[in-house]
Amino acid sequence: MTFLALIGRVFLTFLAAVGRLTRFAMLSVAHMVQPPFYPRQILRQFLDIGYFSLPVVALTAIFSGMVLALQSHSGFARFQAEGAVAMVVVLSITRELGPVLAGLMVAGRIGASMAAEIGTMRVTEQVDALTTLSTNPYKYLVAPRVLAGLLMMPLLVVVADILGVFGGYIIAIGKLGFNSGSYLANTWQVLEFVDVASGLVKAAVFGFLIALLGCYNGYHSKGGAQGVGAATTNAVVSASIMILIANYVVTEIFFAT
Repeated sequence: MTFLALIGRVFLTFLAAVGRLTRFAMLSVAHMVQPPFYPRQILRQFLDIGYFSLPVVALTAIFSGMVLALQSHSGFARFQAEGAVAMVVVLSITRELGPVLAGLMVAGRIGASMAAEIGTMRVTEQVDALTTLSTNPYKYLVAPRVLAGLLMMPLLVVVADILGVFGGYIIAIGKLGFNSGSYLANTWQVLEFVDVASGLVKAAVFGFLIALLGCYNGYHSKGGAQGVGAATTNAVVSASIMILIANYVVTEIFFAT
């Protein structure tokens, strides 16, 4: 009976956490579309999530494209199918690697930052001070971050897709001896709208999850510096796991046969 009680407590704790997160998400979305708005806060988050994340996303994408070209050429050379390198690079980048790698990089950078910033405000009672000043914390702290994550991640993934394919092109032309015209023709021939669209939908979902979980963990942190550190860790880990889960779900929706 003790073992069954333990399982029950774990299950009930899990359901309570899911309920709190769902309520937090619903409140965040509601405040995101209802006035008043805070343009300076929104612009600040646009810059932080979008512009300042460009270097890490760009480097990750371009070197991933380079490695993908090398590895796919090495594998296809065994079957005399080197011409498929362009197809593998562009489809892998636009469908999977661009959105997922950009999401994981942004989760490590932005998710931790959001959790640490809001968590510090929570433990130093600055969030309570906002309420005292008749400022809704959801509207001032959470909604701008969630909106920025939702809108900026697709733009980052567009950059990641372009640079990832360009990285594969550089290796294919400069190292593997491909003809430039043939490589570009093969790339455009296999690329379809649904490949890019699925990646951008994934990016929007990932951005929403990263911002939501970063804000949620920071908003509910407690226990001083140790609690803020735990909130930061939980934000990154939970966002990374949810990115991988959401990646499968969106892929199933777009490409299930």
